[in-house]
Formats: sequence, C-alpha cells, structure tokens
Amino acid sequence: MDGGIPGSGRITAVLGPTNTGKTHYAIERMLAHRTGVIGLPLRLLAREIYDRIVSLRGPSVVALITGEERIVPARAQYWVCTVEAMPVNIGADFVAIDEIQLCADPERGHVFTDRLMNARGLHETLFMGADTMRGPIQHLVPKAEFMRRERFSRLTYSGSKKISRMPARSAIVGFSVDDVYAIAELLRRQKGGAAVVMGALSPRTRNAQVEMYQNGDVDYLVATDAIGMGLNLDVTHVAFSSTVKFDGNRMRHLAPNELAQIAGRAGRYQTDGTFGVTGEAGPLDDEVVEAIEEHYFTPLKKLNWRNERLQFGSADALIASLEAAPQDPMLVRGREADDLASLKTLAYLRSVRPLLRSTRDVRLLWDVCRVPDFRGISSGEHTSLLERIFTFLHDVGRVPDDWLAAQIKRIDRTEGNIDTLSKRLAYIRTWTYVAQREGWVDDESHWRGATRAVEDRLSDALHTALTQRFVDRRTSILLRRLKQKEGLVAEVNDKGEVTVEGEFVGRLEGFRFHQDKAATPDEAKTLAQAAVAALAPEFHLRADRFYNAPDTEIDYTEQGGLMWGEHAVGKLVAGDEALKPRVVAFVDESAGHDVTEKVTRRLQHFVDRKIATLFEPLLAMSRDEALTGLARGFAFRLVENLGVIPRDAVAQDVKELDQDARGALRKHGVRFGQFTIFLTAVLKPAPTRLRLLLWALNAKFDEFPDSPPPGLVTIPAVAAAPEGYYPMSGYRLAGARAIRIDMLERLADLLRGQDSRGGFEANPDMLSITGMTLEQFADLMQGLGYKAEKGERVKVKAVDQVVPTDSSDAKEAQTPAVEAGGENADTPVMDAAAPVEGGVTDAGEPTQPADQVPEVANIPDEGVAPSAQTAPDAPEGDAIAEVAGGETPVGQPADAAIEGPEMEVFYTFQWAGNRGARNRQGGRSNDKQGQGKPGQGGKPRGKGGPRRDGGKGRGAGKDQPKTFSARPPKQEKPIDPDNPFAALLALKDKK
Repeated sequence: MDGGIPGSGRITAVLGPTNTGKTHYAIERMLAHRTGVIGLPLRLLAREIYDRIVSLRGPSVVALITGEERIVPARAQYWVCTVEAMPVNIGADFVAIDEIQLCADPERGHVFTDRLMNARGLHETLFMGADTMRGPIQHLVPKAEFMRRERFSRLTYSGSKKISRMPARSAIVGFSVDDVYAIAELLRRQKGGAAVVMGALSPRTRNAQVEMYQNGDVDYLVATDAIGMGLNLDVTHVAFSSTVKFDGNRMRHLAPNELAQIAGRAGRYQTDGTFGVTGEAGPLDDEVVEAIEEHYFTPLKKLNWRNERLQFGSADALIASLEAAPQDPMLVRGREADDLASLKTLAYLRSVRPLLRSTRDVRLLWDVCRVPDFRGISSGEHTSLLERIFTFLHDVGRVPDDWLAAQIKRIDRTEGNIDTLSKRLAYIRTWTYVAQREGWVDDESHWRGATRAVEDRLSDALHTALTQRFVDRRTSILLRRLKQKEGLVAEVNDKGEVTVEGEFVGRLEGFRFHQDKAATPDEAKTLAQAAVAALAPEFHLRADRFYNAPDTEIDYTEQGGLMWGEHAVGKLVAGDEALKPRVVAFVDESAGHDVTEKVTRRLQHFVDRKIATLFEPLLAMSRDEALTGLARGFAFRLVENLGVIPRDAVAQDVKELDQDARGALRKHGVRFGQFTIFLTAVLKPAPTRLRLLLWALNAKFDEFPDSPPPGLVTIPAVAAAPEGYYPMSGYRLAGARAIRIDMLERLADLLRGQDSRGGFEANPDMLSITGMTLEQFADLMQGLGYKAEKGERVKVKAVDQVVPTDSSDAKEAQTPAVEAGGENADTPVMDAAAPVEGGVTDAGEPTQPADQVPEVANIPDEGVAPSAQTAPDAPEGDAIAEVAGGETPVGQPADAAIEGPEMEVFYTFQWAGNRGARNRQGGRSNDKQGQGKPGQGGKPRGKGGPRRDGGKGRGAGKDQPKTFSARPPKQEKPIDPDNPFAALLALKDKK
C-alpha cells in the first residue's frame, strides 16, 4: 500500500518500551514547529500533556479537544487531542500519534489505524509506540523511518508479595472497579491509604488523586490498566492483582506485551523499577518474565480497520460501507462497535426510518450514533436516548434548552457515595459531549460552561469521597514522618487530646496514653509508634509539673486510686504496716524510668503527708515514750486498729488498766466508751475515709467497701458488710441501722439515768441524739439489747390558746403552749457529733461531763426528724378543767368532740440481759459484723431508776399499789378537752 500522501513531510516511527522518553520527544518536536497536533489514547493523558504545553507556551496558543472538553483559543497553534477527536485536515506542520500499537485494539483499533494511514503533518509526522508495530508500519507506510529508543532504567521481576508487605511507591493494578476498591480498602487499613486512578474518572478527579500520590500523602496507587497508557507517575513497583481481564466480550489472559505496557510504569527515567504479582494472581511464567524484562514480544500481524470512505445516500448504504471488508491482508475488519450497533437499531425504528429522507438526515443520524455510551446502563437505554436527541435535532434543529436543563439539573447533586457520584459523572459526560458538538445547542458557550461546572463539582465530590473511604490521612502522614525520621511535633490541649503533626492520635490521661478508639487494629501500631516518638518531651514536662503540684491537686479514691485532677496517676497497695502503704504509679513504659520514678516519689510524699496529718494524734501516741507498761501495749493495740476498737474485744485489757494508765491515754484523746474505745479526733469524716481505705488495703479485699456519707448519725445496715467494717467506718450496728460510735456513747450516758429494769420511755433528748423516729429508735434499742414493748394511749394535747366563750373581742393570748416534741418545742437539741462522757462507764470510773467535751458537727440522718413525744409534765387535769369551764381552744372545730379521742403510740424499754439483738435480715449482730455481743457487760450501770417499793424497802407497804415513774398516772375516764360537754362534766365533778 502506498503510504505517500501529497504534501506530507518526514514520517518517523519512534518505537521502544516504556520509559524511553518517546512522548517527551514528541512534545519537543511539536514545539519546534509553528503549528502541531498530537493525538493521545486517553483524555487523562491529553489533559496532562495540555497542562505541560500550557506551562511552556501559555494558554492562548494551546487547544484541548476531547470528547467532553473543547478549549480552542482564537490563536490556537498547538492542538492536544484524543485520537478520536483530533482534527486531521487543518494543515498543521506537525502531527503525532501516541501509543500507535493500539491499532490492534479490538474496540478502538480502527481509529488508530485510520490515523496511521491518513493523518500527516505538512513537515513532520511521528508515530510513537511499541516495537511490535515495526512490521505493520513498514507495510502500510513505506516512507516511514524508524528510531529505536531504549529504557532509561532496568525493569526486573520481583515475584509475589502480599499487600501488607508491598513496598512504598507501588502501583497495584486491578481490572475491575470492585477489585480496585477492595485493594484500596485493604491498603487504607494496613498502609494508611491509596490513591485511585481509573479511566472512568474525570481528569479533575484523576489529577487530584495523582497529586495526592505524587506529593507523598499516600505511598500506594491502585489503578486499572489505564496507567499503562503513558501516564508519568513516580512508581517504583507495579503489582498485578490479576492477569485476567474482561475485554468487553470475554474473559481472557493478558498478552505479554499488554503486561509489559503496564509493568513499564515502574521506574522513571534512571530509577530502576520492579514488577510482580499479588493477591490471587499466580506467578508469571519464566517466558513471560523474560519477554517483559528484555522487551521482546511477538510482532503484530494484523491491525483493526474500518472503512473511512462512508456512503450517506441511505442508512443501508451507510451500514454497508461501515461493514466493508479491507483489501489489504495486514488489515482485518474490527468487531462491531457501539456506534454501528446503535445505527443498525435506530435506522429501522418506525419513529426514525421515515425521517431519513436525505443525505443530510443520514449523516445527522450517524453523528448522533457516535455519542459514546458513557452511562453503560444498557444498549436499549442508550439507543432510546439517541433517538430522542436525533428527533430534536431533526425536527427543531437544536436540543431544547429546557429539556437539556432538566437533564443536567437531575445530575447536579454532590451528595451520595462513590458509586452514586461515579454514575452522575458518567451521565454528565453525555451532556458534555452533546454540548461540544457544533450546532446541537443554541448557546454552545453557555452549555459547555454549565456542563463543565457540574462535572467539576461532581469530580471534587468524588475525589473527596475516594479520599475519605480509601485514605487515612492520619496514618499516612504519621508513617511518612516516621519513615523520614523527622522530629514529630505533638500537642496536648486542655482536654488531653493529643495531636501529632496536626492529626488526632488519642488522649493523654495522667501519664498514660490512650490511642484513638476509632483506629483499626492495623492503624494501632502506627499510632503507637508516632505517640512514643512525639510524647517523650511531653511526659517529662508533665512529670515536672506534677512533682511541683500542691497536695490540693492530688486526691485518693475509696478504691485506693490516686488522682491528679480527673486522671488516675497511681494506686495504693498494702505495705508492711497499715499506716505505711506503698504507691504504684500509672506511667506508660514508653515515658521512661525517670518519669516513673518522679511520679512515684511525688505520690508517696502525698500519701505519707496525708496519713501524718489525719492520724497525727494516733501517731503522736505511738511515739510517746512516757507511755509504759500496759498503757503502751494498749496504745499499740489502738494504733494497730487505726484508733478504733470495740470494747468487748479488749474488755480484759481495759480492766487491767489502772487510773494512771487511763489518764495517760486520755491525754492523747482516747475515750473509754461503754461500747467502743476510740480516739475522738480520728472519727471525723476525713480520717474515717482514709482509715477505711487503709484497713481494706491491709485486709487485701478485691473490692473496697465505701465509706458512709459524712455527718450522718445513723446509716442503714450495709448488705454483706465484711467483718470489721462498722468499727472502721466509725459506726456500730444495732438493728436495721448502724449508729455512730460517739453518738452511741452519748446515748449510753442518757440511758444510765433510766430505770432499765422497771421500764422507761424515750425522751426527746434520746431521739434528738439519734435523729430517729420513735419506731427507728425502738429498733435501735432492741439492737443494743433492750426489750421494747409497744402500746397506745389517748394523746393529751397542750392548749394552744384559750378564749373566753362570753367575749368575742377578747385579746388573743400572747404565750401559746407547744406540744412536747413539736417544731417549736423548747426542748434543747444536743450536738449529735459531740462525744460526751457523763456518769460512770464501768466499775465506778468517773467520766468527763458532757459540757467539757469538744463539739463536732451533727447532721440529722437523711433528713428524718425525731417524732413528737408527749412531755412527761403535759397538762392533764387542770387543762381539762379549764376547757370544761366554758373555754374553747382557738382553731378547734365545734364538733371535734364527736370524733373519738386521738391516740398515740409509745414504747417502754427494759433491759433484756444478754439476749442477742436481731437485725431486719434475721441475723444476730455478732462478731461477724465487727460489733461483739450487744449489751456486752450486762445491764448498763447507773442509778437504776426509782425502786419498785417506792423507796421503803422490800417489806414495807405491801398494800400500796405499784407505780412506775416512766408511765403517766392512769385515769379511769380521761376527759377529752374537745368534747362540747366538757364544761358540764366539770361542774358535775365539782359537786
């Protein structure tokens, strides 16, 4: 075949493997001429070359023409195009076709073959591609000269590698969207992320992804075989995840020359590259490896061809010309392309066939059929769209603006996932292509700008979605900094949030670093490495600040934790003695030994000072050399028990102490109570809280019991309380509640003055001390060993105000009486926290008067007020007589007497000997509760109350009735002061 074309200049075929600088050479040659056209296989590559030439010559002389883009300045000199879109008859001085070996491509080969045979520059023509095209070019273009170029770097096979072991700056190739996404997701988890490059991406999205890879934000690229078409990337290794692809017709293995085209992306300029396989791809055969490394492949024998001399007389003539067979044996008719398939369908539709009345109509139909199927939904959907467009163009000569605007508006939305955005980008490419056709829309400039703007917005949204899904910027940045061994900059804000190089990596709580919980296990290692490298200075600064912090910033919890502000920095563990616990600091191993030691010393100082302050009386007693003999031994027992011992546990030791020994111990604040021996100072809330903690530490409990709320006189019984809990917490269990031991001793002082054998009632002072209701007090007394008998009687009311019945304007009395125990009662309320010794505690031992004991704050038990009690001296006869005399208490209804008398409940308490007290759970208060036996020591000593014989001895007054001062005198018929007949009854009694 004669390749000579009139007016064509020099024709050169620059052949060789990848990375030989062929494209770079073509650009240099084009710019050496006044005008030039270069055809490229991909719109992505066309955009890259366009940007490069613009940077050299400026945008005013460079045009870009692809199926979806058309940038043609008025003074355009250099035209950068896709092969399909390149103009062939503009008379340019220079013409170049890149990747000329695509003449053998089943789908697009006929276009490249046409350019090979017909595209010529006036002065120079270049064909760049693989050496396999030497034979076909020699045959079809006899005038062509050949230039062989060798690779600048060596390409070697490195075998199979797992993705987790993939070296940095690698490109992993997949042949389907699903494969690309799966590989990118895996790289995100293991390597921090990957850029994604596919032929279906818009140039804007592709450039953004490549830039992310090129500037080092990610070290991995996942791509389709689109990267094999001349894209210049900084790749050192190419790995094939598969060697099988779907070519649009069937699944087939890639040929060695196709593998080489892709593998050749590894190694740029003089940097050697490697290639291999990964994932499910099997190892490459030795013959294939050798062919790729040595760049030796089977020469092409056939090129795809389609007749370019088309007949537009009728649809049938056009189809026949497109299906014409080639005359040259080097050429073979390509398989039916999408445009021909669409033409065959549309030409025979009832709605289209009648419209094909002229050559112009057939040519228009062919132009419409050449609209690519960007959407890829189905051939039926595509032909329906083409039918609509052809109808518009045929009937009105334009695609209507309102219809086109509606199509674009449906697409112009940036929300959605990657697949949704990708589909919208494919859809907008259709309308971008339509807007690029001359004469298809009214305002070409407007619609080209509108479609380009939508594509840019969708491209940016898709780039963002790809980055969010497949790139963990935090991990990738940290990995890069670690790899470069740069000094990482860590910042810790006031919330403890740690950022390294601006990326959130976790929280620093005290001296422990907690990694971001949202991080995957694969990211954890990177975060840990970055934190160790960046937080070392911060640990030292924080340790210095902690060491110099005041004790007020440090505290301990009831479970033994040591806190610095809101963060745990250590814990207490048992030491050799209860008052000498040790500390264990919570410091990350990565912080270093010096930081750990400094934190430990500071915590130990805090604990030692806290114990020395709160237990100063106890420690002072242990150091008092004046204590000797039994007193010293007893002091040791007190120190060993942290200042509180139930009396029954040391009853024998107490009896053996003489008055001098007791006096010496009292000087240190020791109180010998009826139920407990204790130091008054260590019963305050702060020492109690610490004592309970130290006791639990020494007992080696797994879980420490909580200390009671401060200030409460009584607390509910604690379920399953461990042995010794109540004394250590400063309480004694009695019934369903436990009473504070100092208040119990004050109650004991009051009980000594009662007739515990004959029976007595609780007075307001007793209820005030305990802060209990009468029923609660009865339960408490039973818990202490008393017997409580419940009874009822008529409640005697005090007269609030008396008004004469015969004078309505009488003045109100100014001194109202108050019910005993009411809210205005004049009963003195004792300070419940004041540990008072009064009376005799044992064996005639004198005690300290109540008014000489230091006061301690008394807080009523959970807001429960003592119940009102009838005062022993409540008015009875006289008050009744006055009411009966015709006077009515103010505020009482006249018919109050119709109701029955108001009753009140009272309890009579008697000592029950050594009877064990039962709690509400049915168990006895025994040594397991840490209390010993209730009522230990027998009946409380004291006056014992009035004698049952009235004070006259056993033999006197046998005929006299027995009376008990604890009960009010019994009346046969008590008079209800509210009775309206009370006055008459009173007159009757006077008679």
